[in-house]
Amino acid sequence: MSTKETVIDLFDRLFMEDVSDMMDEDLFDAGVLDSLGTVELIVEIESIFNIKVPISEFGREDWNTANKIIQGIEELQHA
Repeated sequence: MSTKETVIDLFDRLFMEDVSDMMDEDLFDAGVLDSLGTVELIVEIESIFNIKVPISEFGREDWNTANKIIQGIEELQHA
């Protein structure tokens, strides 16, 4: 499964939201993510992708869309 497919599946599992048609939409403004959801998401991302997401790397503006989350994961995988 690709990173994109995994992230879409993760949002479906955690938040019961299909983000496949809103990849560039702000997930905080859309009500998909909040502070608690962000923590859940980070924990799952770290577990699934076997990476560490430093809190300093997880700025709202940097990780506010599904595409930005995918990009962030891929950057951390290759760091």
